Amino acid sequence: MLLVRAIVRPEKKDEVLAELTKGGFNAATVIDVVGRGKQKGIKIGSIIYDEIPKVMIVMAIRDEYRQDIVDIILRTAKTGEKGVYGDGKIFVSPIEEAYTISTGATGI
Repeated sequence: MLLVRAIVRPEKKDEVLAELTKGGFNAATVIDVVGRGKQKGIKIGSIIYDEIPKVMIVMAIRDEYRQDIVDIILRTAKTGEKGVYGDGKIFVSPIEEAYTISTGATGI
């Protein structure tokens, strides 16, 4: 089992979720987050905005779906703006255990 955490631009959220659903991946948790990456925020005049709004999409998946999901997110979340940071990041981590609260069943 793997945990996929994708940080994407808010305007890409619906498109990414629709493409994941179209690919057969329906289960996701969506969280509004703020942060900064390589761009170190945005400077407009003398003001620096270092808490940039993003959306985090979290999914617990089976190992064999890793590349399918990563490919969908990479293709869909990319804005195509060359040389511009801020499209997001994907993190993939192992999950040791998962439990369904209502039944106590293990796995995803």
